[in-house]
Amino acid sequence: MRQADEIWIKASPKTVYALAEAVERWPEILPHYRYVRLLGTKGDVRTVQMSASRDGIPVRWTSLLYPLPRQRKIRFKHIRGVTKGMDVEWRLIRERGGTRVRIEHDLRLPWPPLIRTIGEIIVGRVFIHNIAGKTLRRIKQLAETQAGR
Repeated sequence: MRQADEIWIKASPKTVYALAEAVERWPEILPHYRYVRLLGTKGDVRTVQMSASRDGIPVRWTSLLYPLPRQRKIRFKHIRGVTKGMDVEWRLIRERGGTRVRIEHDLRLPWPPLIRTIGEIIVGRVFIHNIAGKTLRRIKQLAETQAGR
């Protein structure tokens, strides 16, 4: 299952990147995030345990976070949880007057075909799309507020 969520933000890629990459701060700035725990670092790569709420339903996972500021990208590799193995990439594209932010999720559940299809619908559309959409909308609000100062 490949899925993308996208938003245009009237702020510079630098402003947006600073908010997106600072995942340890997400529970303070993103109301749907319950916690983000830094479990370790190796060079620039951080291992983080994250938990968010999908309209009252708690979900959690552990990821490796790869910051790529010169490329305006942030990559995550899920290493624990239902989404283990999922690759996530945040891409920030400078556009006239702002930044287009695209989050791509690539989930390949290691389940039998029918169960996998149902799981991808539930996990992808019900949980991932919902949480990513809320994240993008809030990052937009925060970045545009900062840019307007």
